[in-house]
Amino acid sequence: MGLIKDIYSVTFYEKFTQAVAEVYPAFNKQKFIEAIYEGDFAQKEWKERMKHTTVVLHQFMPQNFPEAVSLIDKIIESLKKNSFTEGNLAFVFFADYIEMYGLDDFETSKKAFVSVTQFISCEFAVRPFILKYKEKMINEMIKWSLHKNHHVRRLASEGSRPRLPWAMAIPFLKKDPSSILPILENLKNDPSEYVRRSVANNLNDIAKDNPQIVLEIANKWKGHSKETDGIIKHGSRTLLKQGHPEILSHYGLESTNIELSSFEIKTPVVKIGDYLRFQFHLNNKNEEPKTVRLEYAVHYKKAKGHLAKKVFKISEKIYNPNQLTKIERNQSFKLITTRVFHTGAHKLSIIINGTESEVLEFELVD
Repeated sequence: MGLIKDIYSVTFYEKFTQAVAEVYPAFNKQKFIEAIYEGDFAQKEWKERMKHTTVVLHQFMPQNFPEAVSLIDKIIESLKKNSFTEGNLAFVFFADYIEMYGLDDFETSKKAFVSVTQFISCEFAVRPFILKYKEKMINEMIKWSLHKNHHVRRLASEGSRPRLPWAMAIPFLKKDPSSILPILENLKNDPSEYVRRSVANNLNDIAKDNPQIVLEIANKWKGHSKETDGIIKHGSRTLLKQGHPEILSHYGLESTNIELSSFEIKTPVVKIGDYLRFQFHLNNKNEEPKTVRLEYAVHYKKAKGHLAKKVFKISEKIYNPNQLTKIERNQSFKLITTRVFHTGAHKLSIIINGTESEVLEFELVD
């Protein structure tokens, strides 16, 4: 599997420039490609190559922004006609173009977003517009949430997420998300799972700063439909991991008389690159079946010596009375780019319906 930055290849630019030339006779294919490869292109990472493509494209487009976005629509149609749309990720520079050159032209940009997002998602590009235009932009996004195209509806939800990963923050939405709640309300029954998952992710973002709002929505939407219940469940995942009492109660997750026994770490010394192996028994001592959300927490040692807890889900299912179940799990300590491991004492606990068990210790070594 190649590097993501390599989607911007010689072949890509040859096909792209051909599609542009078909709808824009004034476009100079050769000079565009020369401008792309000037300087240190080979050293640029994916985002740098994408931004560079945006800037170079702007040099060859009409300098009047409305004319440029009209041409982008034509280029997209040309790309579709030539079936050059594989994955679409490479074309995120179209969204970036609106972000970079359309911020002062709200009316043109709002229409461009509706058009372009049906080809390549624009959730990152709308963020500066929310920051600059605030309620004006959000009111436009509320309209998008009623659009006939599911990509546009998803943009309304995904673009307005208070904590969209890898995107610029929207501080006023983290503080008070009330202005975007009509978007989520409009989309709670959306026929597209793609859209509903975005609504759930938006709720999960809100829960990190305003848990009470999500709890109120959960109660309001409860039982509305299977799909809406799914949104609530996925949107409450952070609250569930935190063992928030109200969300546990919402799902009837009580730990009373759910017995944990024989909790044992089978590898008290773990080498980086190997697995932590552990096991335990679970028994429902109640007289009726109980739903049990089962998780475990690894308390990772950090660089400064303190421990930081990360929760991992095992399962959520119904346990019959006096159903003794043995559970075994392996937790990987293989080196990955998203986590740095530090040698020394770590801890492990089991979480039953939000209630954390005794904590056992294990040693991580080189």
